[in-house]
Amino acid sequence: MHTSADRQDRHQYPAHWEADVVLRDGGTARIRPITVDDADRLVSFYEQVSDESKYYRFFAPYPRLSAKDVHRFTHHDFVDRVGLAATIGGEFIATVRYDRIGTDGLPASAPADEAEVAFLVQDAHQGRGVASALLEHIAAVARERGIRRFAAEVLPANTKMIKVFTDAGYTQKRSFEDGVVRLELDLEPTDRSMAVQHAREQRAEARSVRRLLAPGSVAVVGVGRAPGGVGRSILGNIREAGYAGPLHAVNKAFPEDLEEIDGVPAYRSVRDIDAHVDLAVVAVPAEHVPAVVAECGEHGVQGLVVLSAGYAESGPEGRERQRALVRAARAHGMRLIGPNAFGVINTAQDVRLNASLAPEPPRPGRIGLFAQSGAIGIALLSRLHRRGGGVTGVTGVSTFVSAGNRADVSGNDVLQYWYDDPDTDVVLMYLESIGNPRKFTRLARRTAAAKPLVVVQGTGAAPQGHAVRATRLPYATVSALLRQAGVIRVDTITELVDAGLLLARQPLPAGPRVAILGNSESLGVLTYDRCVAEGLRPARPVDLTTEATAEDFHRALADALADDTNDAVVVTAIPAIGEASPGDAELAEALRSAAAAVPGKPVLVVHVELGGLAQALSAATSTAPGAPGAPDKTPGARAGRPSATPPAPAAEPPAPPAAPTSPREAPRLIPAYPAAERAVRALAEAVKYARWRREAADPGKVPEFDDIDEKGAARLIGELLARGEGLTISAEHTCELLGRYGIPVRRALPAPGPDAAVAAARALGYPVALKATAPHLRHRADLGGVRLDLADEEQLLRAYAELTELFGPPEELRPVVQAMAPRGVDTVVRAVIDPAAGAVLSFGLAGAPSQLLGDMAHRLIPVTDREATSLVRSIRTAPLLFGWRGSTPVDTPALEELLLRVSRLVDDHPEVVAVTLEPVVVAPHGVSVLGATVRLAPPPARDDLGPRTMPAY
Repeated sequence: MHTSADRQDRHQYPAHWEADVVLRDGGTARIRPITVDDADRLVSFYEQVSDESKYYRFFAPYPRLSAKDVHRFTHHDFVDRVGLAATIGGEFIATVRYDRIGTDGLPASAPADEAEVAFLVQDAHQGRGVASALLEHIAAVARERGIRRFAAEVLPANTKMIKVFTDAGYTQKRSFEDGVVRLELDLEPTDRSMAVQHAREQRAEARSVRRLLAPGSVAVVGVGRAPGGVGRSILGNIREAGYAGPLHAVNKAFPEDLEEIDGVPAYRSVRDIDAHVDLAVVAVPAEHVPAVVAECGEHGVQGLVVLSAGYAESGPEGRERQRALVRAARAHGMRLIGPNAFGVINTAQDVRLNASLAPEPPRPGRIGLFAQSGAIGIALLSRLHRRGGGVTGVTGVSTFVSAGNRADVSGNDVLQYWYDDPDTDVVLMYLESIGNPRKFTRLARRTAAAKPLVVVQGTGAAPQGHAVRATRLPYATVSALLRQAGVIRVDTITELVDAGLLLARQPLPAGPRVAILGNSESLGVLTYDRCVAEGLRPARPVDLTTEATAEDFHRALADALADDTNDAVVVTAIPAIGEASPGDAELAEALRSAAAAVPGKPVLVVHVELGGLAQALSAATSTAPGAPGAPDKTPGARAGRPSATPPAPAAEPPAPPAAPTSPREAPRLIPAYPAAERAVRALAEAVKYARWRREAADPGKVPEFDDIDEKGAARLIGELLARGEGLTISAEHTCELLGRYGIPVRRALPAPGPDAAVAAARALGYPVALKATAPHLRHRADLGGVRLDLADEEQLLRAYAELTELFGPPEELRPVVQAMAPRGVDTVVRAVIDPAAGAVLSFGLAGAPSQLLGDMAHRLIPVTDREATSLVRSIRTAPLLFGWRGSTPVDTPALEELLLRVSRLVDDHPEVVAVTLEPVVVAPHGVSVLGATVRLAPPPARDDLGPRTMPAY
């Protein structure tokens, strides 16, 4: 007789369960199923576990595993018995397993939906969040295999493991019997479990980036013996920036007797360094990188910045080389920036790291800067560094990352770091591609609620070196979804810097009302026109005339700021002629002093050929933390600006520099722009962002509907999917499925002949509509394929004859008869699961507005009640719903409820991959869904609601 453990695997090896994860301390590990080939690894792992941990696992002294134990713990059927291991360098550091049990507590198979779960973590890796990550993954596996509950028995003294379960956020029961704590966890994700998962993800990924940007020690690998070259240049830049930690130079070609180069200790290999190395900057040819990565991994290096080119950007061979690079780095628990990277910069006083190829380092400041392209990175750093000839200079950077091919560390990871970085107030990102738009949107929404996030997004194909999920959504739709997440979307790097400097230097405007004053009537009018074009509400410009003195500017600005009808002020200035004309420094001081008196409103300057004014406005201050006149970086300390640091940051802010200038005493930096359109565009973006931030404080809720039959819908979907891998379901099943979510569809009866049409009309009741449903005529009333308001049999038969005469026989037309709906506005509602962006709900008016003009609005699912309201009002043709030109307003609350119900259907059932309701007639009272299609497909094995994972390689 064979036990269940002796049965052969019932499923093939589930490769999709493999995942790389970031641990609590920022290191990485790989999670994968345990197989029969892992016997030796399991024994070795167990030998390194302390006797106390073994006792906690088996409730008794258990010094070694027997052969029977090893067989049991390595032979799984991947259904009722599953084991996962966390590995680093191919060796086990932790394991978890579940065994399905029945109500009697004995081994069982489906439909039993409970399993016992147990963990064992190597003592050296306890406290790194390994067990928490394993719990997320084993829970996802269990749900996939039809298990809904975990049971665990833990000794009361094993407080760490009890905390792993209780902190996970799942609904749970706890009891104490026979000296053992019994825990039962419901594995259905909850709002709390998802919040816990996202918080852990943020802390882990932020710490992994912090280890790259604030290393305790650095080694530059590939330092040339002769001056010049990438490695030697990087070494020089690190030295000249005043890096605070130990620095090492490495080149295997160094003579054995060489002890230092440029005053830096020199080594032939990373292995030869007799101290710990946190970060290795790699600047060697691509063919030599694998050996360097292996050395770094063996030496315990925590992270890599790989500047070397010759990877995915060079073609298929390079792409495979890049995959191998990432796998090698992760195998050793290291994170990687690059390859083909430009480098990283951290201007913090206690770090001062310039591990980049930037020709000149940026000044310290409070702007976080991310660019995938090195060339764009140089341009951005230059624009922020430049004095005169543009926006006011002396604007500094907190941290800069150029990710190159972003094979591992991406914009998402850096965004996690900046979210609670106390040294960063504004985030600027140039993204040539977005590898995971769904996650980026989620992170952007949270970050934008704490600090401005300005993004330039590439419009063309992703660069060759970038692994990007395919998306079916148009570029404009993805951009719209980003804006809804609070992202300030701009089109050029000039606009990126313009908006970033305003947001870094000035408070957010309370509204769109703008005062304009200056010494040029024409420039004031030009500014006024641009404000109107950008949707702002400018007041009539105040002309101070070309004879205005500095005192005149001061008085006018003070009056404008004190006026409660103004939310922002734009000052225009041109060169003046005459003895009384103010000098640049005098005018700058007049404007600064007036703005300082009312710190709650933003002030911008538009100057023409006054480069000296732009310099003077920033000459006395710097955005460097602790510099004279700089804003205080303590959370909440800067007057007139919302705190840039979210509640409860994961990292404590560094100690303040000696004798910092109080923000109340420091004059504010006023950005100066050389053109009105640039200033006004930046202000308009600030106004829209401020409005989003106010609205984000109350995002609304996803409503519950008592009449939704979620379980009935799930049964129907399961039955339909059992018939095929993916299908567009029949009209009958479509009506049934939508009906379970309170979405009635008006019946449309087939009419293959005149007699059938008459019978259908009698069953439905007159008046009726006759429609051709052939693909080329569907929803095309303009072609004559729809006849409405047929009041009797005579009209119906005449219409039927006309249709068949015009368009062909009934078998080609596929005519249907449908009862007439109340008159109203024809709209279209769609929902789709996009591989990259996730579930998206779209709305627009049916026909030309949506098809020809692309007038559709979009929201990410699940949609809240506030989002449904804004969705209806977001399209350009929305006035047609609200009584345009004296028409009767339609029932938009009923329309919003329909949108919410569709959102719930798609959110509750990931198998529903597409829904189209067209047309939806919105009448003065109620809505009528006249046509509907639903497409089903098996749900993905893992999605963003699943456990934390790094991008697969």
